[in-house]
Amino acid sequence: MVRVVIISIFAATLLFSGIIFWGIAAHRGNGPLDGYVRLVIPRGASLAEVATQLQLAEIIRHPTLFILAAYLNDLTIKAGEFDFTAHMSAANVLRRLDDGKTVVRRLTVPEGLLNSDVVHLLENATGLDGILSIQFVEGTLFPDTYHYSYGDSRDDVARRMAQAMQEVLYELWPHRLSGLPIETQYEAVILASIVEKETAVAEERPRVAAVFLNRLRKNMRLQSDSTVAYALTRTGNSSGTPLTRHDLQVDSPFNTYRYAGLPPEPISNPGRAAIEAVLRPLETDEIFFVADGSGGHAFARTLEEHNRNVARWRAFQNFLKVE
Repeated sequence: MVRVVIISIFAATLLFSGIIFWGIAAHRGNGPLDGYVRLVIPRGASLAEVATQLQLAEIIRHPTLFILAAYLNDLTIKAGEFDFTAHMSAANVLRRLDDGKTVVRRLTVPEGLLNSDVVHLLENATGLDGILSIQFVEGTLFPDTYHYSYGDSRDDVARRMAQAMQEVLYELWPHRLSGLPIETQYEAVILASIVEKETAVAEERPRVAAVFLNRLRKNMRLQSDSTVAYALTRTGNSSGTPLTRHDLQVDSPFNTYRYAGLPPEPISNPGRAAIEAVLRPLETDEIFFVADGSGGHAFARTLEEHNRNVARWRAFQNFLKVE
């Protein structure tokens, strides 16, 4: 009788040990996933629900074993969006969910966009949650690449854009050149927004900024086509074609051909380089510039020189029409 009991205990011990070794091997061994899967673990999901979700996605084979391992190791499943690779072990799956290293998504906001354009990007960014309920003043959303996780709110990302603009201004404003004809950070953003729209050539920005600053010092009107285009956009009269003489007569405080000084608000969201150009412009006495046909501009100190540049530009345009 004693012998039978001993044999039974020994057999049970072997069976139990075998189950443990099998469980460890199964948990640490290659998983069933053949490719790559991106999965969203919803907030509030129970451990059992997550294990079932992983099994249905063919990421793990044994949900019960997965649950047991989570309890034994005192691990917590985080909500979010996760990437799982081919044959990933259940142990590594559990570790990834416990670490909470979710997929990092990216939203890039180019320089020179209007707030409405940024709103459109936010509304169409996959993975963001909620509607955008906050309104921002034009020109206060900093162009940059923003990282976010699945389920982050659109309002939170927009707030980060506004905070980034404030941080850049806080950094750059103390290093501005003395004697600039702008008195506030907001005025710097307004002028930077014009510089941003006037040239796409990076090395030209400090020179374009210098022209506008020189005109402000001389109480000359800025005469920026970009501000007129913005005025037409605000009134819904923009045709998307080159400006005409009639367009230059539009009665708007944003029409810098008709009204002196800076417009009342920015006309775009300027990037760091445009803001730096306004705060640390090129040292020059130039007060004119016009397109030169190569993507850049020809600059001038006098009206006579400027007129020659304009004539060359018009001749180039006529040449293109003939072609």
